[in-house]
Amino acid sequence: MKNSHRRKVLSLVIAATLLPSFHAISAPDNDYPNRSIKLVIPFPAGGSTDAMARNLGPALGKVLGQSIVIENKSGASGTVGADFVAKAAPDGYTLLMGTLHLTIAQSVFPKLNYRIDKDLIPIGTVGMIPNVVVVNASIPANNIKELVALSKVNSDKYDYASVGPGSAHHLIGEMFKIKTGASLTHIPYRGSAPAVVDLLGGQISVMFDTIPSALPHIKDGKTKALAVTTAKRSSTLPNVPTLIESGIAIDVGTWNGLMAPAGTDQAIIDKLNRAIVTVLSDPEMRKQLQALGIEPMPSTPAELKVRISKEIVDYSNLVKELKLSVE
Repeated sequence: MKNSHRRKVLSLVIAATLLPSFHAISAPDNDYPNRSIKLVIPFPAGGSTDAMARNLGPALGKVLGQSIVIENKSGASGTVGADFVAKAAPDGYTLLMGTLHLTIAQSVFPKLNYRIDKDLIPIGTVGMIPNVVVVNASIPANNIKELVALSKVNSDKYDYASVGPGSAHHLIGEMFKIKTGASLTHIPYRGSAPAVVDLLGGQISVMFDTIPSALPHIKDGKTKALAVTTAKRSSTLPNVPTLIESGIAIDVGTWNGLMAPAGTDQAIIDKLNRAIVTVLSDPEMRKQLQALGIEPMPSTPAELKVRISKEIVDYSNLVKELKLSVE
C-alpha cells in the first residue's frame, strides 16, 4: 500500500511539473498573433506584388487584430526575399508574398539556398494577375504583328525589360521571341518599378509587365497595351486582345499568395488562410483589387501547394527547352 501510494503521489507531482510546459507550448497558437506581423515583398516598392500587398495588408491586419508591416527585400528575381523568409523563425510573424516568379526561379537559379516547395509552406493564393505587352508610346507599333515586324527590320534596336533573370517577365519575353521570331534583347532590372521608369523614358522599348504596374501609364497614354498574356481578356483592359487572339499560343498569368517558413504550426497556417478568405470575401476589397487589374483568387493551402508543385515541373521543362540558367 505504501509503495502504491508513493507511485500515485509521484505521478501527480510529475503531471503537475509537466502541466505548465504543455500550456507554454500551446499558448502561442491560441494567442497568435499577439504582435505585429512582417510581410516580406521580394520586389521593390511600386510593382504589382507590392501594390497587392499594400492593399491587402491593412484589411488583413484588421481581421487578425495586429498590424501588418510591409518590408521590401528585392533582388535576384525575388529569391533574396524568399530566402530571407525561408530562414526566418517559423512562428508566423515573418511571411512572404509568394509569386509565380519564384517557381520559375527554382529552375533558372541552380544554386539557390532554399527550395520553395520544401523550405516554405503555402498559406493561400490571394489573386491572379495577367501580364500585358506594353511598349513606349513613341514606338510605331499598335498591335503585336506590327511590333514583331518592326523588331525584325531593326534587329539591334529593340529590347524588353524584366524584373530580373528568371522572372515571369523574362520567361514570357523569351517564349514570345521563340513563337514570333521577334528580335528583342533582354534587359533585367531589380524589380518592376525601375524597369517601368526606363520604359517611360524610352530607354526600354517593350515590357511584359503585370497589369497593376502597367495600368496607370496605359491610362495616361505614356505606354500602349498591345496584348494580355492570359487566355481570357482582362476585365480591367477589355479592349486589349490576348496573345492567343493575336495568333501566339501563350497563356500565362502571375499569381500571388502568402507563404510561411517551413515548420510553422498548422494552426497558424489555417488561421492566416481563414483571414485571407475573410478579407477577399469583402465586396469592397474585391472591387479595390480588380480596379488594379488583380483578380481575387483565394485558395486553400493544399491548392496552392499543388499549383507550386505543378509549376516547378512545367517551368523546369520550359527552362531546359529555352536553355536558361543563372549562376
